[in-house]
Amino acid sequence: MMRVTQQQLFTNFINNMNRSLTDLMESNMQASSQKRINRPSDDPVGTARVLDLRSSLQGIKNFQKNIDTAKGWLGLADETLIQTSTIITRAKELAEQASTGTLTKENREEISYEVRQIFEQVVGLANTSYDDRSIFAGHKVDQPAYRERLWLMANDFTLDNTAFKVTGQADRTMLVQFTDTANPGGGTNLQLDDPNLEVRYSTDGGDTFKTASVSSSGGQATLDLGTAQVTLDQTTEVTTTDQANTNDTDGTWFYVRPTAEYMGDDGDGVDINAFGPDGNAQASAAGVFSSSVAVRIDSATTLSNVSYSYSVDGGSSWKSGNTFNGTAASNATLDIPGGVLHLGSNGGIPSAGAQFVINPRTADIDLQIFQNQKVTINNVGTDIFGGVYADPSTISNANPNGSPAVAFADDVGRNLFEAMGKLVAYTETNNQDGIQQVLEDLKKAHNQVMNQTASVAGRENRLSISESILDGLKVDEEERISEVEDADVGELMTRLAQQQIAYESVLKSSSMIMKMTLVNFV
Repeated sequence: MMRVTQQQLFTNFINNMNRSLTDLMESNMQASSQKRINRPSDDPVGTARVLDLRSSLQGIKNFQKNIDTAKGWLGLADETLIQTSTIITRAKELAEQASTGTLTKENREEISYEVRQIFEQVVGLANTSYDDRSIFAGHKVDQPAYRERLWLMANDFTLDNTAFKVTGQADRTMLVQFTDTANPGGGTNLQLDDPNLEVRYSTDGGDTFKTASVSSSGGQATLDLGTAQVTLDQTTEVTTTDQANTNDTDGTWFYVRPTAEYMGDDGDGVDINAFGPDGNAQASAAGVFSSSVAVRIDSATTLSNVSYSYSVDGGSSWKSGNTFNGTAASNATLDIPGGVLHLGSNGGIPSAGAQFVINPRTADIDLQIFQNQKVTINNVGTDIFGGVYADPSTISNANPNGSPAVAFADDVGRNLFEAMGKLVAYTETNNQDGIQQVLEDLKKAHNQVMNQTASVAGRENRLSISESILDGLKVDEEERISEVEDADVGELMTRLAQQQIAYESVLKSSSMIMKMTLVNFV
């Protein structure tokens, strides 16, 4: 037989009590957190599943945050375009009134004040921002999408492609008339540098005229109109009118009137940067490029025999062994991912080592709203409001501001700012025929704005659908986490009661067996 010592009794008592207390405390912790897994050791496999599910749930929450942001941008854009549509409707009403033959010059002048206010209001709407970020400026969200500026318009269509520059400012449309001092009756064709040419301008619709000074320098002629200046090629030819003629029924007339210049960026075309010995090489690209492509010339004896390599990862790796063998030595067409790179003979034969980097222009700000799904939250102002815009390809050291051109060159009637600028000019100069022509342009511009509004609304609807899907996925993920992680309350309460009874039983039985007092030894 084995003798049971007091030490053994005490050790067993402590072990049993601690084991029961540990089980009780574990159940108590689960009851407090309502979680079956409170530490990885509770269920390593279950913990791994919970972490994976929580990662998926966090991804869903991030998508939901992106959707909330996108809804803010697109909702504001939608409301802005609706307001713009309302304003255009009002502009058309005013244009219809002003085109009526029974109206007097004073009536059209009264209408012109509201028309100019409407023009400025549209500029303000085009510069709408969300959280201090311009929503119609492409990527350039830290600046207004548009700025007001002066523009030149002529009644002589032969001058439509004439390059010009307008500087300065004017609160009213400037009407510019050309007369011939040698032939006061007009009807002669004179260049801007002709000494017989006299230039007059009016800021009150032709009621009174002031003489403008003309200066020539470097092949350019500048017309000084007081607060504004117009610069054109000095060989530009105009047709003179009789000084008694105060409207544009004959001869050449200029209108210096307001427009809006787009200051954001576009998503059209590509920019090409040349590096190495052929920094001035003539190059162009065509195609649809999803990312930048670098092209390196390995060898070239003529433009009809070129070996080259290309990289789509910024030069980390190159695809070599590409060749172009053509029949003409005046140009080369190099096949690259997404399109082609054209090299022209006026740039010379490219040297070995020369590189050309094709950078696709992008103006879209995309937010991911689901796996492999994105939505564009911003807009390119020129696609909606038009205006004038300096294409990045026209920017150079000699011309740092580029050469602005009218947007929607294929159909200028869709250009809202041009239509509004013309309406301002014609109402301020009492030109009934011009107002009638602008009325048709306003209708086209209105359709353009409404088409873009539909595009924004379509993206909003897509967000609503994605939001509903994510809400369902979130509930599903939370239920799956709960199944793995959460405790069964009924089972837990039963176990907790049992463990409490067990712990109390250990304490009671141990106290009966072990009586460690001196009285027991007396």
